[in-house]
Amino acid sequence: MKYGESAFDILYLLFAITSGCIILRRAGNRTEKYMGLAALILGCGDAFHLIPRVMNYFSDADFTAALGIGKLITSISMTVFYFLLYKIWLGCYRMREKHSFTVLLWILVIIRIVLCLLPQNGWLENSADLVWGTIRNIPFVLIGTAVCFLYFQKRREYRVFRYLWLYILLSFLFYIPVAVGAGLLPTLGMLMLPKTICYIFMIAAFLRSL
Repeated sequence: MKYGESAFDILYLLFAITSGCIILRRAGNRTEKYMGLAALILGCGDAFHLIPRVMNYFSDADFTAALGIGKLITSISMTVFYFLLYKIWLGCYRMREKHSFTVLLWILVIIRIVLCLLPQNGWLENSADLVWGTIRNIPFVLIGTAVCFLYFQKRREYRVFRYLWLYILLSFLFYIPVAVGAGLLPTLGMLMLPKTICYIFMIAAFLRSL
């Protein structure tokens, strides 16, 4: 199991980071740059968690703090990723930005990041506190729900992104049980695999859109 999961994690990181670099290099407009930046931030952010996780399988060293800090960085990078998805939606569908909606998203992003940075999360101890796992994910779920709905509305207008709303929805359905309940039921961690596959599909859609 550890070999299969480790190989998958490494291949995913290579795919996400490499794709981000490729998209940024080939980007011809701001929207495509957002796509490359989103893929790069996602891959680099996940690396802070996945690399210590892989190393933990093959070493007797204590990676508790590294895994916890990695989760913190991943939590922030995922938040930025979904905000960039909103910016991509604006550019891809040539939508006029609604200032009030953008401000609301910014507020949710800031609240989410502040909640993640609070010491009650116990990142250094790699805590799996149910209460804080729920609290810090409330604004994140609201961001994801809003972005998912936007892509759902426009799913018929751009063939390459027609399933993006579904990938977003499934990624949250797989993520929330892990973020909230993995401390009580560690086997829920297996849901991170299909969640990561959803991210791979999103990045693949970015590549196809070029």
